[in-house]
Amino acid sequence: MADYFTRFSCLLDVGTPDKAARAFEAFMALRNDSYAATEDLHCGFDLSIQNDPSGSTLWIRDNENGDVEAVICFVLRLAEELDLAGLWGFSFALTCSRPRIEAFGGGAHVIDLGARKSIGWTSTQDWLTAALNGEGAHA
Repeated sequence: MADYFTRFSCLLDVGTPDKAARAFEAFMALRNDSYAATEDLHCGFDLSIQNDPSGSTLWIRDNENGDVEAVICFVLRLAEELDLAGLWGFSFALTCSRPRIEAFGGGAHVIDLGARKSIGWTSTQDWLTAALNGEGAHA
């Protein structure tokens, strides 16, 4: 039997150490709600504050099998609560514990933090299918 995984690791600079602390509190509340509701120690991703000089950068990463949609929802929530602006994005990988046809791929998402919405995404599997059908093979 094969196991399928979604993997990612990305940084989000929220501007100040205070905002980073508030973001971490929001994450812990989300995690605690997830634990209470399902008793499953999984809310789709892990988060920590980087030990950079400013202390304002969040490290968002999968916890063995990440949830891309959970990250997007959380970052959009942070954008609203912390009044974030600018573009932010991350990429992800789809992988499998055994060789399987169409089990590997990935993609990327771009979010406009100020507008509080996702503005674009791509899937390597969709791109490959389109390219093989002659629908623009340029990246």
